[in-house]
Amino acid sequence: MQTVQVPVCNLGIFGDHSKKFWMGSLRNITQQCPILAQPHKHDFYAFLIPDNAGGEVRIDGQAVAVGDTMIIIIKPGCINTFALTENTTGTLICFAEEFFSLRYNNNILSQFSFLNREAQPDIALTHNQHIHLQKLLEFLSGEFKEERRESEKVMRSYLNIFLFEMERLYNPLQETKSPTLRQEKMHLFQKLIDRNFKEKKLPSDYAGMLNVSPNYLNKICKEETGQTAGDIIRRHIITEARRLLHYTNYSINEVADKLGFGHASYFVTFFKKQTHQTPEMFRRSQNA
Repeated sequence: MQTVQVPVCNLGIFGDHSKKFWMGSLRNITQQCPILAQPHKHDFYAFLIPDNAGGEVRIDGQAVAVGDTMIIIIKPGCINTFALTENTTGTLICFAEEFFSLRYNNNILSQFSFLNREAQPDIALTHNQHIHLQKLLEFLSGEFKEERRESEKVMRSYLNIFLFEMERLYNPLQETKSPTLRQEKMHLFQKLIDRNFKEKKLPSDYAGMLNVSPNYLNKICKEETGQTAGDIIRRHIITEARRLLHYTNYSINEVADKLGFGHASYFVTFFKKQTHQTPEMFRRSQNA
C-alpha cells in the first residue's frame, strides 16, 4: 500500500498526548486506533505480547506472523502495519525513550541486544515463559491503571525488570552489562545519524560532533559492529530509501530530495552501488 507520506505517530494516538507510557489490550486495537492498520512510523518503542492471536505485523516490509507465545518488538522509526485477526487478544506496551531515561542513564537502552538495529523483531516464548511474563505485566498494568502515588517510578522499575527478562530470553548466554564508554559513543553515533543523515553523510561530520577523530570512530564501529562508520551511514540511508520507495508514491526525484541528495542522478548511482538495483527496479520488485 503506497501513500503520499507515511505518518509518524506519537503516544497521543492512545489518548493523553502528555504521557510517555501506555499499555492496553490488543483486542480491537486497530478499531480503536485505525492508523495502526495503515503503514506508519512510531516515535516510541512498542511491544506486542499476544495471548490468543492470529494475523501478522509488517515491520519495514518483513511479515511477522502473530502467534500465542511470542513478543513482537517495534523500534522507533520502523514503518509498520498491524493486520491482526478479529479474535486477537493480548497486551500492547508502548513507551517513549524519555520515559525510561527519566530514571536511568540516557543510553541505558543500548545494553539490550534485542533493541539493536539489526535484531530480529520477535522473541519466541515457551508456555512457562509466557506465564512468567504475564505476572510481570499484571503488576505493570495495575500501576498504569490505578495511578497510585509514585506510580511512574514504580512502572519504570517494572519496565526495567521486563526488559531484562526479555534480554534473558533473547540472548540467554550473554551477561547483560552496563554500556562501556565506547558503546555509548556508538549509540550516540547512531542517534546522530537518525537526526542528521539528510545533511551529513560523511564519517568526518559525525566524528566532529562526537569529539573524536574519524580514525577512532571507524575503530569503535569496526569493533562493535564489524562495519566501518561509512558503512553504517550508508546502510541507514539505504534503509530510509527503501522505506520511501516501498511505502510512498514519491517520484525518484522526490525520494532523492527527501534523502538530501542534490540531484536524482547522484541518488540513483548511490542506490545502485549499494543494492545492485536501481530505485525503480527495487520499487517494481516490491509492488510485483
